Amino acid sequence: MFYWIAALIIIGIGLMTLRVNALIWLVAIALWIAAGFELARIGLVATILLSLLLVAPALMVAIKPLRMRLLTVPILKIFKRILPRMSQTERDAIEAGTTWWDAELFSGKPDWKKLLTLAPPALSEEEQAFLDNEVEQLCGLITDWETTEVWQDLPPHAWQFIKDKGFLGMIIPKQYGGKAFSAYMHSQVIMKLSSHCSAAAISVMVPNSLGPAELLLEYGTDAQKDHYLPRLAAGDEIPCFALTSPYAGSDAAAIPDIGVVCQGLHQGQQTLGFRVTWDKRYITLGPVATVLGLAFRVHDPDGLLSSDGTFEVHGEGDLGITCALIPTNHPGVVTGRRHWPLDAVFQNGPTSGKDVFIPLDWVIGGSAQIGKGWHMLMECLAAGRAISLPSSTVGFSKMAVRGTSAYAAMRNQFKIPIGKFEGIHEMLARMGGNLYLIDATRRLSALAVDSGEKPSVISAISKYHVTERGRVIVNAGMDILGGKGICMGPNNFLARTYQQIPIAITVEGANILTRCLIIFGQGAIRCHPYVLKEMAAATDQDDGKALQDFDQAFFGHISFIFANFARTLLGGLSAGTWLAAPKAAPVELRHFYRAVNRLSAAFALLSDASMFALGGSLKFRERISARLGDVLSQLYLISSVLKRYEDDGRQQDDLPYVHWAAQDALYQAQEAYIGVLANYPNRPLAFILRLVAFPFGLSYQKPSDALDSTLARAMQTDGASRDRLIADIFLPDHAQAPTAYGELAFKLIPAVNAIEARLKPAIKDGNLAPIPQSLIEMQHWIAEAMAGGFITEEENVVLSDFAHCGDISVQVDDFPQDLNRLEALQKRQQLNQLQQYHQ
Repeated sequence: MFYWIAALIIIGIGLMTLRVNALIWLVAIALWIAAGFELARIGLVATILLSLLLVAPALMVAIKPLRMRLLTVPILKIFKRILPRMSQTERDAIEAGTTWWDAELFSGKPDWKKLLTLAPPALSEEEQAFLDNEVEQLCGLITDWETTEVWQDLPPHAWQFIKDKGFLGMIIPKQYGGKAFSAYMHSQVIMKLSSHCSAAAISVMVPNSLGPAELLLEYGTDAQKDHYLPRLAAGDEIPCFALTSPYAGSDAAAIPDIGVVCQGLHQGQQTLGFRVTWDKRYITLGPVATVLGLAFRVHDPDGLLSSDGTFEVHGEGDLGITCALIPTNHPGVVTGRRHWPLDAVFQNGPTSGKDVFIPLDWVIGGSAQIGKGWHMLMECLAAGRAISLPSSTVGFSKMAVRGTSAYAAMRNQFKIPIGKFEGIHEMLARMGGNLYLIDATRRLSALAVDSGEKPSVISAISKYHVTERGRVIVNAGMDILGGKGICMGPNNFLARTYQQIPIAITVEGANILTRCLIIFGQGAIRCHPYVLKEMAAATDQDDGKALQDFDQAFFGHISFIFANFARTLLGGLSAGTWLAAPKAAPVELRHFYRAVNRLSAAFALLSDASMFALGGSLKFRERISARLGDVLSQLYLISSVLKRYEDDGRQQDDLPYVHWAAQDALYQAQEAYIGVLANYPNRPLAFILRLVAFPFGLSYQKPSDALDSTLARAMQTDGASRDRLIADIFLPDHAQAPTAYGELAFKLIPAVNAIEARLKPAIKDGNLAPIPQSLIEMQHWIAEAMAGGFITEEENVVLSDFAHCGDISVQVDDFPQDLNRLEALQKRQQLNQLQQYHQ
């Protein structure tokens, strides 16, 4: 009897995992009952009862006409009744973009071959040359301190360089005079600029992200492309895009800005168009833009457009959100004033207009795109959001890690470098581990875009988690720098970034909104292999087709749930060891691949259970939805880390970063999973799900103190591993930025330590005083050591350079009472006069 029951469990789990069809289930159940009657002696009554309980339902499911009549028809009716209503705005958001690795993670059984066989992201020769020359030259023209304190903008010569060298046309095809750079190149440019000057990064980023150029490329008419794209690529036009209104921020689809369809005078002729009234804010490049992309809602009260049925009317003549391009010198357009976002000086400000007439052909894509603006924006955002903010965040995070790790290594307190204290180890590890992870995420997301995807869910994951972990990196850096970090000035490399971090958190979808509503809210429908198909079938007007499609999707969904239940149980019982890792995976990391497989199945099961238990109310339970999104997100982040390790050639010195990042993400995924269950309204179901997923308790822990210390020491060691961690950022020389002195001192530390080790006997015997902690006093010590013959001339140079560079990097800036406001004003006036003279 025991073996007979065990056979049921083993065979059942095996069949669920393999997702066999109903006919095989029917045969297996019949054979099992027959074996029970013949071998286990269960008796005739038990055999009949088991047949009624198991064989009859299996037979009903296996015979399709019977299944459809008895099961599919009533289930479809119930599904139609409980299916929550979805607005067109929600539908556009869900249908925007494409699915990619996120769908694999939602499947419960990701196909690692699809990810690992992708070629690593790489630059063409032309792209590398631009990065090494034009981008380096632009960085050399500016400093973050001067853009902020002297110019309150990029200086005029930098703006001209940006226009002349094609920075504003990186995504525009060459046939229109653009660069036609890849998404990865776009990311590399923004990352390098962001590591040096936020105003430069954002001024270049925005025209190449969500804005007129991208919208024109995807939806513009040939005439619009021929007119605007060459001018945008040459910098003759500066674009901006206006979406956000005072009373429609995160709820951007609720924009109150109205364009009323009417006849108006344009270029001396009566023309069909719109009388548009708008009030927008937070518009990057708005104050200096020459062409305004504008989103507004079209109303057609007189039926001038909607009377023939060409356009879908949403009520009272509302044709929906529409996007148009308007020259900013057009009568009635109001621009020029600026916002001041956290002391950042990139151009950003409001724009407005009242009863401004624009012709119909200014709509992006012409009249055919009237009312389709929200769909257009969601499609473009699906790709652009994966590049812009993740790249800029990684750029300033690399700058923070470079400067802070060097400072920790050369700054002495209590007669030892502060980088040797365990408290500093914790902060440094937090910086280094998170940087390795977010850079991996940036690279993989750019690779997805270059592979032809518009990964809407992945772009939301990247934007949210890269910016949030970037905030962790910068905060940790400020903790290490202490007083030096809070005193503003050209000698402070981190304060401006710390000040402006909330900007990245806020724009292109506020992070709270992105986490609570978008990642899982969109992913649950878009990435799930069956939910969207079920919804489509339920709304199909063809009853016969709807029934066929729903039958296939619904029972595929049931099979999917059972398969993930079995995989989750196997993973829980074995701590993931019974789940296969890809053969191509390195041995030292296979447990991480198995962990992702385990949590992928558990996540898919939890998602289906949540949609079943909570139904349409799930989208209103934002914290449960947010935690479900966290699980999916962390699995994507781990996948990025594992992919990066492969792409970098399995660098053994980078393994501590890989382990830290993967362990941290696994722990956070587990915490999110448990957080969902802890707040589940259905307590019995929560108990079952936790028992299946973690039958022996929680499996994943935070990175250990020992691993933290390993990372901290690696970050304070000059070499290839540290160089890879902070690669591809701008490295200013000491003539341009005082912050460069810290890195110069850092690179001298090994030589200084070798000299100190050689001098230990003389110091121990009292013949030479110990090297002083103060680098100012160290200069006197060097002179005494040289005079006493304890050091050579070469050592004198090394020690003197270290003391000089280290002292400059330790110092903080001070200013006169007006904080140099008058001096900055005079300098700006002088430079402007000089430029006007040369012109």
